[in-house]
Parts: sequence; C-alpha cells; structure tokens
Amino acid sequence: MDDAVRFFEEDSYARQAGIELIDVSPGRARVKMEIREQHLNSHRTVHGGAIFTLADTAFALASNSHGIPAAAINAHISFLTAARSGILYAEAEEFSRNPKLASYTVHVTGEDGQRIAIFQGMVFRKTPHP
Repeated sequence: MDDAVRFFEEDSYARQAGIELIDVSPGRARVKMEIREQHLNSHRTVHGGAIFTLADTAFALASNSHGIPAAAINAHISFLTAARSGILYAEAEEFSRNPKLASYTVHVTGEDGQRIAIFQGMVFRKTPHP
C-alpha cells in the first residue's frame, strides 16, 4: 500500500481532479471523487472526461500494483447513466495478466451503488530491470 500511496501522490492530475485513494491490493484498486462544480458539463451532469479520469486512476493503480511499471495501451468506457451530485467510486479489478499484457475492468458507481459507467483497459507491462 505504501508504494501505491507514493504512486498516487505523484499523479498531480488525479489529485487536481479531487480523486482520493481508498484502497489498493494486487490487481485491484478503489478510488472516489466528490462531485464538485468543476466536474459538471453544460448539461449540469458530470463531464465524461471526469468520469474517465476517475476510472483511469483506479486502472493505473491496479495495473501498477504488482511492482512492475505498466502503461496503458488501450482504454474504453461506456457511460450507463448520468451523475449529478454526491460521490462517485471507481473499483478496478484485474481480468487477466501475463508477463507483457494485463487487462482490467473498472466499475464506476454512485454512492447509492447505481452503475454510472464501465471501463475496460489494457496495459503493457515493462520488463523489470534486475
């Protein structure tokens, strides 16, 4: 967890977005974001980019949780319903992993458990140096 906290602290974009780390373990991560004015679009719903950033942060934490640097090579999000207020949570779970590639699914939910979005991403796992 200490390495994950340091990894998260170096993500200035996520911190600027108001994202907070809740938990991380091998292949998993959970983060949250309290919806603020800065997250809203002109429809007064949470901007898709804010939701993507939340999911992407959980994805980054989960994929780097094994101590091997991992970088996204693909990411896709499907928005299921609009969010307007409260807290959003993103929970990433490892779907598959081999020495070079790993894939993850991230569920974004509201504080009431309502499904807001589903995100899927793949990372390239860099070869560790001896």
